Amino acid sequence: MISVSKYHGTGNDFIVVDAAIPVPDRRAFAIEHCDRETGINHPDTESNGADGVLFLALEDQYSPPRVVMTLVQPDGSVAEMCGNGARCAAAWAARKTDADELMVDTQAGTRRAIIEDETVRVEMGHTTFLPDKVPLARESPLVEEDVEGLTVTAVNTGVPHAVAFVDDVNSVDLERVGPLVRNASVFPSGANVTLASARSDRDTTPLDSDSDAVAVFDQRTFERGVEGETDSCGTGAVAIAAVADRQGFLPDEGPITVCPPGGDLEVSLSAGVATLSGPVVRECSTDLSVADPRRIS
Repeated sequence: MISVSKYHGTGNDFIVVDAAIPVPDRRAFAIEHCDRETGINHPDTESNGADGVLFLALEDQYSPPRVVMTLVQPDGSVAEMCGNGARCAAAWAARKTDADELMVDTQAGTRRAIIEDETVRVEMGHTTFLPDKVPLARESPLVEEDVEGLTVTAVNTGVPHAVAFVDDVNSVDLERVGPLVRNASVFPSGANVTLASARSDRDTTPLDSDSDAVAVFDQRTFERGVEGETDSCGTGAVAIAAVADRQGFLPDEGPITVCPPGGDLEVSLSAGVATLSGPVVRECSTDLSVADPRRIS
C-alpha cells in the first residue's frame, strides 16, 4: 500500500503520488486505479476513479520551488502536458512548501504557477497551429476544415486539440464523433476533441459582476488518453481561446471565461502565450495498493 492524495481542478480529477514512493509499474497503477467503476473510491471524493495519475517530484531546494510532473493517463499513456494537472501539481507542492509561487516541469516545458487561496494560475506557454508542431500528417495548418463530419481547427496547447465552434456544445453527440476525430488519419499522434459555443448574452457570465472577461464560451472535451469526455480540460480551454483569437471571435483584448461542465476557467492570451486560472480542490488522502502488472492484459 502507498499513500496518495486526490485533487481536482474544476472536476478534472487526479490521483497524486509522491514520485519518491516507488511504483514498479506506473502504467499498471494508472489503469488499475483510474477505472471509473473499480478505481479509487473514498467517501470524500465526488466519483470513483480519476482522469489520470500525477507522479510528482518536489525539488524544494530551488527558489521558487520546482515540482516535476509526469501524468500517466487511464489508458497507461503519458501526456506531455495537462493544464488542470499542472494546477493540481502546483497546489500539492504549495501545500508541502507554503510557497505561493512554483515552477512546474512538464514534458512540454517548465510552467510558472501562482497560488492565491484556492485559485491556481499557471502559465501555459506558446500555442501553435504549425502542422509539424500540432502534429498533422500534412504540410499546411488545419483551419476550419471538415474532419469526420466536424468542422475543426487544429492547435497544440501542450497537447494537440481539434477545436470545433458549434451553436450549442450540448447538441453534439461527442461520445460518437469524439473517437472518430481523435483517431483521424490527419492526427498521427491523435488529438483531443474540444467543442466550444459562445454565449451571446453577457448576463449569463458565471463570474462575479466585476469580472473583466471579454467573452464567455461553453466547453466540452473528449480527451485522448482518457478516451472519453472529462468534466474539464485546461489545455482545451486554452485551445478555445487560441482558436477564437485566430478566427477573430474575440471582441476586445482581455481574459475570456471558459465553462466546462465541472466549473469555470479563465484564460488570458498575450503574444500567443496563454495563462490558465481556476480553483483547485484537495479531495482526500488515502492508501492504494500497487497494481500487479500481471493483472493487466
